[in-house]
Amino acid sequence: MTDAPRHRDELAQDRRFVVALARGLDVLRCFRAEDFVLGNQDIAQRTGLPKPTVSRLTHTLTRLGYLDYLERLGKYKLGSGALSLGYTALAAMDIRQVARPLMQDLADYSDVAVSLGSFDRDAMIYVESCRGKGALTIGLSVGSRLPVATSAMGRAYLAALPQASRAPILDELRRRHGNGWTTMATGIDQAVLDLGQHGFVLSLGDWHGDVHAVGVPVTHPATGEVMALNCGGAAFLLPRQRLEQDLGPRLVSVARRIELALGGLK
Repeated sequence: MTDAPRHRDELAQDRRFVVALARGLDVLRCFRAEDFVLGNQDIAQRTGLPKPTVSRLTHTLTRLGYLDYLERLGKYKLGSGALSLGYTALAAMDIRQVARPLMQDLADYSDVAVSLGSFDRDAMIYVESCRGKGALTIGLSVGSRLPVATSAMGRAYLAALPQASRAPILDELRRRHGNGWTTMATGIDQAVLDLGQHGFVLSLGDWHGDVHAVGVPVTHPATGEVMALNCGGAAFLLPRQRLEQDLGPRLVSVARRIELALGGLK
């Protein structure tokens, strides 16, 4: 589900908030990097919207070119209109052009993946990713999503936020995850401490049992936008000691160099 009903009800109280537009955008948000096609039933389950409403929205979005209907499958895929918006947004991110060569250098050194992500509701979305030549990767690329509460990238993002900005995100995560929240909260609290002490945070099998990663926040000096870097891969390649003594400090250096370079852009 892309949005909590309670949150949607609160937004609906805003007289300038266009509910129909929000629902259409929720439909587009359903499509993820790992999805090729989705049917109306899939979209209804992810958005929490009634299927008749979803059918009208997908019809409209198809007519406008934001979705393509595959008649043989009876399902939809993102159309050229949606792809154009996505590529335009990526092209406008000056941080990607600055970060990529620095990320690639670390990926080549470490022989694992180094990625940059941005926050979206309850997840981090990859906007750039680099791999070492011999890297054993976990199949993630630009557009992939990681859970914000258990991934190193997500924890780095949360730990870097001011308390006032972090609190509503944690409230929503608590509401969504119920009984699983206690363990997640412990990991986030530890990340806040680790970021203050070491400049980086860890996820050791918390997102996926066989994956270890280190994360570092990056703040755009001009806009104040917080994003995050991670360096992650198979756990046997990235024991805690290597992350803490080698790759963590190197990733912090990459983040600071990105911020410094962004500060010099006119």
